[in-house]
Amino acid sequence: YPAIAPSWRWAWNEVIPFLDYPPEVRRLIYTTNSIEALNSKIRRAVRTRGHFPSDDAAAKLIYLALNATSTEWKRSVREWHAVRSQLAIMFEDRFPMA
Repeated sequence: YPAIAPSWRWAWNEVIPFLDYPPEVRRLIYTTNSIEALNSKIRRAVRTRGHFPSDDAAAKLIYLALNATSTEWKRSVREWHAVRSQLAIMFEDRFPMA
């Protein structure tokens, strides 16, 4: 992947922390399809509406788009129990197991 190497060299300080995570967590982080799909839903909702009378109106539309998305998506995270355990160990004060 010749295009990736220069990008990694340029942003090496941002790449290195990623490698500190266990493999289960890294797999979750680099799987971006869900995030790309979510951004696509938001863009589609905003583009359909066009202009907004206020920031509050835009926020409400985004909320409704996200709410609709949460009811459509039922697929769970692969190996979630392993990922959850790793996150609980790494961030015990911010990620309770209960």
